[in-house]
Amino acid sequence: MKILVLNSGSSSQKSALFELDAKSSAEPVAPVWEGKLDWDADNEVFSIKNSSGKQIRTNRKVSRDGRQASVETLLRNLWNGPTAVLQSASEVHSAGHRIVHGGANLTQPVIVTSEVKRAIADLSAIAPLHNQAGLEGIALIEKLLPSVPQVAVFDTGFHRTMPAAAKTYAGPYDWYERGIRRFGFHGINHEYCANRAMQLLGRDLKHLRVISCHLGNGCSLAAIGGGKSLDTTMGFTPLEGLMMGTRTGSIDPGILTHLLRTKYAGEHDLDAILNHKSGLLGISGISNDMRDIVEAMRNGNKRAKLAFDIFIHRLCSEIGAMAASLGGFEVLVFTAGIGENSAEVRAGACTQLKFLGIEIDPAKNAAVKPDARISPPSAKVDVWVIRAQEDWSIARECVRMSGQAKS
Repeated sequence: MKILVLNSGSSSQKSALFELDAKSSAEPVAPVWEGKLDWDADNEVFSIKNSSGKQIRTNRKVSRDGRQASVETLLRNLWNGPTAVLQSASEVHSAGHRIVHGGANLTQPVIVTSEVKRAIADLSAIAPLHNQAGLEGIALIEKLLPSVPQVAVFDTGFHRTMPAAAKTYAGPYDWYERGIRRFGFHGINHEYCANRAMQLLGRDLKHLRVISCHLGNGCSLAAIGGGKSLDTTMGFTPLEGLMMGTRTGSIDPGILTHLLRTKYAGEHDLDAILNHKSGLLGISGISNDMRDIVEAMRNGNKRAKLAFDIFIHRLCSEIGAMAASLGGFEVLVFTAGIGENSAEVRAGACTQLKFLGIEIDPAKNAAVKPDARISPPSAKVDVWVIRAQEDWSIARECVRMSGQAKS
């Protein structure tokens, strides 16, 4: 089966085509075609590559209103142009979508129906940029491939198993009754990483306690015991928890009431500050990219050094919190852009956490290529770097849902 996966974000659109069947190995496979759009203000970076090595990359100006047309152009390159890997659009068997917020009810992958779309739309008040982008991706597939079944996979779904003590905020109980609770995010990749660690170690996931560190522009940790999410750092929205590329992570909520009371910022100003002007970018003043932060730090930039130090401090604090939720752990996983590529971040965190039995081999850490262990054989905790595989995980769910539909 040829499975098209759309990973729609607020500032990017990633798409991938996989060839899978019901007997496909549990080992991840590379897509036969990948396309990506990144938007920075009014600038668009358009890139495509296929398994034959053909690539396209362009950089151009595009209006916000023109983004959906750009995504359509991107997808049409699957069956038209130099990077095409299909004879026609009709070869696509099904399409899968990463939907960021599924709320309390959409906790399992589902076939997209009008009712499912309404439910996703209703949750847009919580995740307006991400859920709306997901709905736009669904609408585009309906336009380009009207007969293709679509599957929605929810980033919040894996965290449905969190106990009440972990998912309930200590506000009035009325909050919980109104749906204000901790949902958690990055669940697709957290679940994948726990399963991948089990495969790599050759151990039963039921007997493993894993702390998964998804560190990218958005960052979250998950405490996974017996294959289930027992705690996580993100909450009602993706703002809670760790310091991130442009997000604050957890802060004293009294800061917000103070800023409103003193008229430093209004409601919309706060949203922009918390989500887009804080984190690594806000502290360093130069970038939300950890690579830029590390380079500037090495060149003596004090604010870049402070941004890095805050990131490590918060990461270590939250790893400790996840360890407490699990009552100890055997596996620590680093994944996603920073987790996979920043030896400095991994070393900074692991050095401070030696008291938890965490050790890494400096040479392995510096040269690691996922999926690989960076802890020495004698270490009490296995430390792994595992490549994020959200798109492949979604494609696998499409295959599984296809089997259910046939039965």
